[in-house]
Amino acid sequence: MTEPSISRRTLMKGTALLLASTALARHASAQAAPAGGRLIVAADSEPKNLNPAIVASNGVFFIASKVIEPLAEAAFDGKDGLAPRLATSWKGSADGLSVTFKLRDGVTWHDGKPFTSADVAFSALNIWKPLQNLGRLVFANLEAVDTPDDYTAIFRFSKPTPFQLIRNALPVVTSVVAKHIFDGSDIAANPANNTLVGTGPFKFAEHKPGEYYRLARNEDYWDKGQPKLDEIVFRVLPDRGSAGAALEADEIQLAAFSAVPLADLDRISKVDGIKVFSKGYEALTYQLVVEINHRRKELTDLRVRQAIAHAIDKKFVVDTIFLGYAAASTGPVPKNAPEFYTSDVASYDFNLAAANDILDKAGYPKGSDGTRFKLKLRPAPYFNETRQFGDYLRQALAGIGIDAEIVNADAAAHQKAVYTDHDFDLAVGPPVFRGDPAISTTILVQSGTPAGVPFSNQGGYVNPELDKIILQASETVDTAARTDLYRKFQQLVVADLPLINVAEWGFITVARDTVLNVSNNPRWAVSNWGDTALQS
Repeated sequence: MTEPSISRRTLMKGTALLLASTALARHASAQAAPAGGRLIVAADSEPKNLNPAIVASNGVFFIASKVIEPLAEAAFDGKDGLAPRLATSWKGSADGLSVTFKLRDGVTWHDGKPFTSADVAFSALNIWKPLQNLGRLVFANLEAVDTPDDYTAIFRFSKPTPFQLIRNALPVVTSVVAKHIFDGSDIAANPANNTLVGTGPFKFAEHKPGEYYRLARNEDYWDKGQPKLDEIVFRVLPDRGSAGAALEADEIQLAAFSAVPLADLDRISKVDGIKVFSKGYEALTYQLVVEINHRRKELTDLRVRQAIAHAIDKKFVVDTIFLGYAAASTGPVPKNAPEFYTSDVASYDFNLAAANDILDKAGYPKGSDGTRFKLKLRPAPYFNETRQFGDYLRQALAGIGIDAEIVNADAAAHQKAVYTDHDFDLAVGPPVFRGDPAISTTILVQSGTPAGVPFSNQGGYVNPELDKIILQASETVDTAARTDLYRKFQQLVVADLPLINVAEWGFITVARDTVLNVSNNPRWAVSNWGDTALQS
């Protein structure tokens, strides 16, 4: 059955009709989903480290989440929007100094050894806290994990740690690895980081560099009846333009994370046997930001940052670069995070005349060639949209007399240049909002982050008032008070512009209509796919 044509606006907004019909169809098929079959999926990258306990990023989760499991996963229903995985329950103490997890009994690692609380304690203290890009923030004050029995883990903190944060962070930062595989080794260099052994519905089977990853059914999975599939093959297709053609030829059955270019969606949504889904990314809001190196004299001047903000036409960016599949940002917290979002922030309307006037009055006159000064601009290479926005930003800055030289690089070289060497003036970045400002958002503006930490404040921005608010929020147990602090956080960020938020967007999944149970949780692309099935 062919799904009717879906407009860009309908996809972006996820209309009630589309989401309801999709959810009902998928739920009904889940009750009697057929078993067996190989699902072939488009993958556009090959992470250097595939262990999500160390690298909590969507590129890693996309493959590894089927093998390595967290304590809990995001859910459209369920208490607090979470579904139990390796933990069956979690409860925070009133003083914020402990969280007790009850763990699932009867779970085994893929090598046959039992899963216990010792694995959780080891993962938390030896990996999440000291090594993980996000866990080092969430678990900064974790000092011990008590294991009174094999199925209880009590996290103890040296300072009050908001249960709101821990709860929101569970799907992202709590991937559990086997103590018996990592204990006593150089964890970061352990070969098991790329030949995963987990508890999930699929076992890591094979990786052929440049070609594919293959995952095989775990016959002993704790959730009986899952997985439905025999195999998942992630076919490496770094050229995003090829994913649509591969889907149409039935060479692959699914492409997530907008692997099919936005410009092709109107056409491909009309192809018989193909469905387009905007659902399933609600907990993975990407944000298009201009990162700023505050070591550059001109960029330490707030007036220059304000002028740059006024030079960006957000409506043009949303309509032309994202083809309507995005929304203009007002600040560092997206609109689809109502628990924290506030619109009560400063605004910078698109106004080239005002931007030029600001720069004139600030003492940056145009030279005889119309140029005030030059900047080095590095667009992130991860998505077509970040690269395209880099080209747009260069043109926008030219309109206010700033000559921006674009420097393109592959992902590894870009990350080194921006986050280790600080060899940039402006960079285009796509950070992810993961349900709580303390998870991958405050790190973008908080001072003191060591060089080399990706997707963090490597621009050298320092604001003691902002740092104080971030610290207060990290130790405020009262939910209402913590939420209020993050509203002040948004106001201060937008007023002082340590970076410039431009747009926010979710992704699109395109699949053959033979793929069942697609997009049925808010992190679907990076969840375990235990109930995903193929209809013959």
